[in-house]
Amino acid sequence: MENVLVCNCKKVTYADIENALHQLPTMTAVEQQFEGVQKITHCSTGCGGCHDKIMKIISDIMYP
Repeated sequence: MENVLVCNCKKVTYADIENALHQLPTMTAVEQQFEGVQKITHCSTGCGGCHDKIMKIISDIMYP
C-alpha cells in the first residue's frame, strides 16, 4: 500500500503521507495533522479531490 498514489496532481503516495506525518512534532487532531502533511507534501493543493482520502489515511495511521 506504501506506493499507492493518493494525490495525482502532486504525485504524493501513501508512504509520502506517512513519512510526513511522522515528521510532525506531535500527534494532534486529524485536521491539524492534515495541515502539517499538506505543508510537507503539498498534497491536496491542486484540485483537492484527494482531501478525503488523505484525511482517512491520517486517521488510520493515528488510530490503528
